[in-house]
Amino acid sequence: MHYAITGGIASGKTWFCHKLQQHGNEVYSCDIAAKRIIREDPQVRKALTDLVGESLYDEAHQLQKSVLAAFITQSKEQAAKVNAIVHPRVAADYIRWRDAQKTMHTFMECALLFESGFDQYVERIILIYADESTRLRRLMQRDGISLSQAQQWLDLQMPEDEKRQLAHVIIDNDPKAFLHLGRAKRKVLS
Repeated sequence: MHYAITGGIASGKTWFCHKLQQHGNEVYSCDIAAKRIIREDPQVRKALTDLVGESLYDEAHQLQKSVLAAFITQSKEQAAKVNAIVHPRVAADYIRWRDAQKTMHTFMECALLFESGFDQYVERIILIYADESTRLRRLMQRDGISLSQAQQWLDLQMPEDEKRQLAHVIIDNDPKAFLHLGRAKRKVLS
């Protein structure tokens, strides 16, 4: 069975995937794949440079993350243009990876699972959930950014309530849930 692990930015997807890996599971990270493809695929680099501008890569052909981030966070339309270039390459890379696996279960970590249409490649969807204030705090701490910058990133993603309706399994990754495990609302994989 093919599983997707999704959730909003800073919800705890990577933490959960690390736990899966500790138990011997391979996990495909769409984020890591996208970063690799943006850095290494010449056609993607050209298309992104045409879209964003020559300043996207420096003289040594190194991606300028801040330039790409500034472009993406300008609007959902800007982000969609970048995603239209990158997502098809990530999808093809994932399918190659998934089809090469020899295990009964595969796992894909994908923040933009529904926005990208990658939910079509899996049978079960696991949502790692954390409320917005928790995610904002985590994102500001993790990336050293301001509240307004963190909010821009959250605003680009599908609302968590919509994701909750589409997920098969919801794992509440709210710190308060771990302090009061008896009250935590959790579903577990069976």
